Amino acid sequence: MDNRKIPFGPTYEEMLHPEKIDPQIRERASKAIQENEMDPINLFNITWKDESNQVRKIVLPKELTNVDANIVVLLGTYFPSGSHKVGPAYSTLIEGCVDGEIVPGDHTILGPSTGNFGIGVAYICNLMGYKSVVIMPDNMSKERYERIRKYGAELDLTPGTESDVILTLQRTYELKKDPRNKPLAQFELMPNYRFHRYVTGNSAIEAVKGIGNGRIACFTSAPGSAGTLAAGDQIKAVFPEAKIAALEPYECSTLANGGLGQHRIEGIGDKMCTLIHNVLTTDFVTLIKDDDCVRGLKLLQDGTDVLVSAGISPEVAESLKNLFGVSGICNILGAIKMARHLRLGPDDNVVTIATDGFDRYPSVLEDLGKRNLELENYVLARWLKDIFQAEDEKYIYDFRRGDRKEQLFKQKEKDWLPFGYKKEYLDEMRSMDFWDAEYDLCKKYDEKISQSR
Repeated sequence: MDNRKIPFGPTYEEMLHPEKIDPQIRERASKAIQENEMDPINLFNITWKDESNQVRKIVLPKELTNVDANIVVLLGTYFPSGSHKVGPAYSTLIEGCVDGEIVPGDHTILGPSTGNFGIGVAYICNLMGYKSVVIMPDNMSKERYERIRKYGAELDLTPGTESDVILTLQRTYELKKDPRNKPLAQFELMPNYRFHRYVTGNSAIEAVKGIGNGRIACFTSAPGSAGTLAAGDQIKAVFPEAKIAALEPYECSTLANGGLGQHRIEGIGDKMCTLIHNVLTTDFVTLIKDDDCVRGLKLLQDGTDVLVSAGISPEVAESLKNLFGVSGICNILGAIKMARHLRLGPDDNVVTIATDGFDRYPSVLEDLGKRNLELENYVLARWLKDIFQAEDEKYIYDFRRGDRKEQLFKQKEKDWLPFGYKKEYLDEMRSMDFWDAEYDLCKKYDEKISQSR
C-alpha cells in the first residue's frame, strides 16, 4: 500500500469564501496557479473568486444580446485545469477520502465523462496521488484527450459521441466490479450536487450584487451531469421567484420530448435524466441548435471587427475572446432566449455559466471551417443577427405542471432502475426534503475535511 499522505484541500465553505483560507496557504496557492500547475497547493484555487474575492464574471453587452435584461456569465475557465468541473471532481474524491472509502495506492479512480469532468478527475488525481482512468466517447475534441493524457490519466474510450454517454456509464459499471476501481460518478453521486448548490449557487447570488435589482430572475444551464443545475436550487431558496431553465440540444431533446440524436455541444450528457437532476426545480426545458453554438463561438472568438461594427467597444469585444467554449455559448443563447420569453427588463438579471474557455475548442472551429465554404465577416455579421439577436422564442417547454414533472420522474426511472437503483430511492427524490438533506451534508463534510487535515 502507498502510505503517502493525501494532500487535503479546501472545505466547501473555503471554496465559496476563499478569504477564509489560511493567508499563507492562499498566498502560496495564488503563486502556484501562475508558476506550477501541478503543485497540490492548487487545490486551494478551486473557487469562482479571484484574488480580491470577487466572483469572476462578465455582463454581456446588450449590443450582443439585444435584450433589456442583464446576462451575467460566471467564468469557469479560471479554475485550475481550465474548467469548473474540477470542483465536483475534487468534492467527490475528498468525500470518499474522509469517509475512508478511497485510499491512495489501493484504489484507481474512474472518471466517466464527455470531457471537462474527465479532465478535472485526471488533474485532481494527479495532485492527490491517485492513479486514474477517464472513460469517455471516442469522438470528442482532440484537445480533451491531450489534456487528460498531460495530467497522467489513462483513457478508456467508448464508441460514439456526446450523445452516447450512456455507453460510458455501462463501461464504468463493468470496471467498478473490480473493488480496486472507485468511480467518481458525476451523473449519480451527490458531491456534484453539493458543490454546485453550495459553491456555484451562492457565488451566483453574490455575482449579481450591484447589478440591476440585485436579484436573479432566471438561471440557465445545459444539464450535462445536471450538477450545475443544482445552483438553481440555492438560487430559488434565496429568490423564490427565480425560474430555472434546463437547456438541451434541439438535435437530442430527451427531457423535452424523449428525442434522441447526435449533436455537437460537447459537455452535455444527454439521452437521460441524470440521477442528481432535481427536476422539482426545473421550470423550463429550452432547446438550442447545436451549430448555433459552434457558430456563436466562432463569432466571439474571431469576429471582433463585426462586434465593434455592432456598437460594442473594441476593448469589450476583445475581452470576449477565449472565455467560452461551445457549451458556454449554449448557456448564453439559452439565457437570451429566456430573457425574451419571460419579458425581463433592465432591472432583471439572468445568470448562466461558462464551463470552460476556448483552449479546448480550436479543432471544433477547424471542423466548422471545413463544413462552411465562407466565413468572412459578412457571414459572421449574419450569424450575430440570426443567432444572438433574433426574436426567437421557439422550443421553450414549460415544465411547471405536475404532468410535466411526472414525465421527468418517469424518464429518471427508465434511465436508472437498470443500473440497480431502487424505485423507493428514486421516489424519495420527489420531495424537496431529500435534496435539502443532501445539501445540509456540506457542514458534516466540512468538519471531516478540517479534522483530517
